Amino acid sequence: MPFAAGPVRVRVPATSANLGPGFDSLGLALSRYDEVTAAVTDSGLSIEVTGADEVARDESHLVVRAMQATFDRLGGRPPGLRLSCRNDIPHGRGLGSSAAAIVAGVLLARALTVDGRQQLDRAAVLALASELEGHPDNVAACLLGGFTIAWTESGVGQAIRLEPVGIAPVLFVPAEQSATHQARAALPAQVPHADAAFNLSRAALLVAALTGQPQWLLAATEDRLHQGYRADTMPATSRLVSELRQHGLAAVVSGAGSSVLVLAAGPEQAVAAARLAPAGWDCAALAPAGGAEVTAAATWH
Repeated sequence: MPFAAGPVRVRVPATSANLGPGFDSLGLALSRYDEVTAAVTDSGLSIEVTGADEVARDESHLVVRAMQATFDRLGGRPPGLRLSCRNDIPHGRGLGSSAAAIVAGVLLARALTVDGRQQLDRAAVLALASELEGHPDNVAACLLGGFTIAWTESGVGQAIRLEPVGIAPVLFVPAEQSATHQARAALPAQVPHADAAFNLSRAALLVAALTGQPQWLLAATEDRLHQGYRADTMPATSRLVSELRQHGLAAVVSGAGSSVLVLAAGPEQAVAAARLAPAGWDCAALAPAGGAEVTAAATWH
């Protein structure tokens, strides 16, 4: 099957899922990015990585696995691949690094296949990325950008994008990683009906708060379904969330942790939040981001 002759590049944003009450459904794209450049070669696999020393440099690299799964879906794999990855999304911090790798791989393989865009439209890309990730919340925000609501219909990941208004995200990243599987293992099989109803109301309120009524952010980010159950697995994260919320800031655990995200209602709150950064934590004022972008790459990184 025919493949593109030149390299292509994709830029994918970090994401924060859950946002407090929206467990496995709400996500926000953040202005921190990975960039991956890829090209078809005559044979073999070459991978260059900067910014993430711990990742594999062989077929087990998540971008490569996503690319090969997409090539299989499109009708066939190329004889060889060359990749250059520039990673700025921390791994194991609840910022969607695996979703970014998967979205990057799917979009790169589609772009490198001559009729890839005709075979895989945006909905199909989201469905495939959700299948590879196992759930759609992070991949939806990474692919679409903005504030996303994701769900699964008959096993197929789907999502819509909304535009966040009046928020200034502030991110706190600790040195310690967390493991998503451990965070999920801490969750109970059943929760009280009252807690489920509580989260439904807060998730609905959060949609309004993020799209034009930021005065409700503190109340809208309350959660009873997952953060409390996971507190013992990341005590420093839990303490920081509690401290920030005591100061009136809408702080949540980012994804499965260990990072903390504050959804500040404007720049003044963002500055106030940054002043509370603990020693040893990286603190950055970010912005809501657009979705993944694919471009032709005239040069390599």
